[in-house]
Amino acid sequence: MRAIPLGAKGRFTFIVQPRHLANQFKDAMLPPVLATPMMIMAMENAALNAIRDYLEPGETAVGTAVDIRHVAATPATQRVTSDAEVTRVEGRRIVFSVSAHDGIEEIGKGIHERMVIDVHRLAQRLAAKTEDAH
Repeated sequence: MRAIPLGAKGRFTFIVQPRHLANQFKDAMLPPVLATPMMIMAMENAALNAIRDYLEPGETAVGTAVDIRHVAATPATQRVTSDAEVTRVEGRRIVFSVSAHDGIEEIGKGIHERMVIDVHRLAQRLAAKTEDAH
């Protein structure tokens, strides 16, 4: 991993589809609005995009913590844009300020953490875990 500067920014945008709605994704009695886990997915992708250029071949960064508030509802067909900014780097642990907007208003904000990992090493651990489970 190369040095990740404070202030590095990333963005992720998507159009809300029916499969992203709370009443499709979780429970039919919920309103037809963007499900919170889908908003968090966009924030995580924005965070990964913020540091992608600093990762070495064979590295990625996995989510380890989220502290998010979902503050406004978003219907299908709206474009959601999530932004992330690196606010702290502690070794392989990266902390981001994240937010999401639906073109009308801010719909969410919070803090997200990711850990830079070696993909091959993780694959080995997962393989061992799979073997232990059988």
